[in-house]
Amino acid sequence: MAITKDGESWKLDIQPGGRGRKRIRKWFKTKREAMACEIELRNKAQNDPQWKPSKRDSRTLWDLVKLWQQLHGVNLRGNQLEMLQQMVIALGNPRAQSLTPDLVAQYRQQRLDAGNAPKTVNLEVGYLKAVFSELIRLQRWPLPNPLENLRPLKIPPRELTFLSIEEITRLLAVTDASKSDSLPVVARICLATGARWGEAQHLRAEQVRDDRLDLVATKTGTVRTVPISCHLVAMIRAAGRSRGPLFRDCRSAFERALHKAQITLPRGQRSHVLRHSFASHFMMNGGNILVLQRILGHTDLRTTMRYAHMAPDHLQEALKLNPLAALTHG
Repeated sequence: MAITKDGESWKLDIQPGGRGRKRIRKWFKTKREAMACEIELRNKAQNDPQWKPSKRDSRTLWDLVKLWQQLHGVNLRGNQLEMLQQMVIALGNPRAQSLTPDLVAQYRQQRLDAGNAPKTVNLEVGYLKAVFSELIRLQRWPLPNPLENLRPLKIPPRELTFLSIEEITRLLAVTDASKSDSLPVVARICLATGARWGEAQHLRAEQVRDDRLDLVATKTGTVRTVPISCHLVAMIRAAGRSRGPLFRDCRSAFERALHKAQITLPRGQRSHVLRHSFASHFMMNGGNILVLQRILGHTDLRTTMRYAHMAPDHLQEALKLNPLAALTHG
C-alpha cells in the first residue's frame, strides 16, 4: 500500500512514473487527503510524458553521425565526416546515450598530449557537438546535447606573420625559377587577391574574367569576386586551358621555395602567409577594414579585425583625445 499510518499522520510513498523513476513522499493529516494526492499524481504520470520512463536508445555514436551525414552533412564541404569517424573510433564508439562531457574531455586531452593543436581539437569537438545540435533541431535526438556545457579550450591570440616587400621580391624570384609552372601564377594570385591557397590552386578557367576572378571559398563554397590586373589575367590564361582546372598541385613546391628564399615562418602559417601578407599590406597602405572583409570573404568582422592594427592611423585618436593632451594644448 502506498499510503500508511505514520504516528498521527498519513504517509504517501509512491513512484508515479513507475519503478526506477522519481519517488515522492508526503505526509497528510487525513487518509482522505493522502488518497486524493495519490490519484492526482498517478493521473499526472499517466498523461505527462515527462513522468513516463524513456525508451532505451541503443544507437551508437557512429549511428548518429551517419544519420547526421544523411540528413545534413552530405550538403557540407570539407572533411567533417572523416574527422568525426576518427573521433568515434578513438572514443570506442559508445552508445550515444552514454556519451558524457568527461569522456570527450579525456579524449581532448589525449589529442593535446599527442601534439595536436588546441585549435584542431576544438574544431573536432565542435563538429561532434554540432551533430547532436542538428539532430535535436530535426527532432531525431530526444535528449539534451551531452556536450552543451563543454567549453572550448582557450587559445591565446597569435601574431600573424606577413612578408615584407623585400621578402616577397625574393620569394617570387625563386618561384619563377621553380620547375612547377603553376607555382609562380598561384603565388601571385594569392598576393594580389588575398585568396586562400586552395582557392587559387583549384581555380578553373571559367572563374577568370577579363579583369577579375570569381573565387570559391574552400571552407563554405561561397563565391566572391575580386578585381585583378590585366597582366595577371594574361599570366593566368597563359596556362593554355580554356576550361576546367588551370593549375597542378604546387603546395610542396611552394614550401621548397620558402626554404630556398630563406624565409622562416611559425608552424601552421606557411599556406596562409601570402593571404596574411595581402591583408597586412592592404591595411598598411590605408585600405578600409570593411572592404578587406569583403575581399577576404570573412563572415565575421572580428576575424578581419586582426589586421586593423596595421593601418597607419590605427588608434591615432589617442594622441589628441586623451586628457593630458587637453591640458597641454588647452
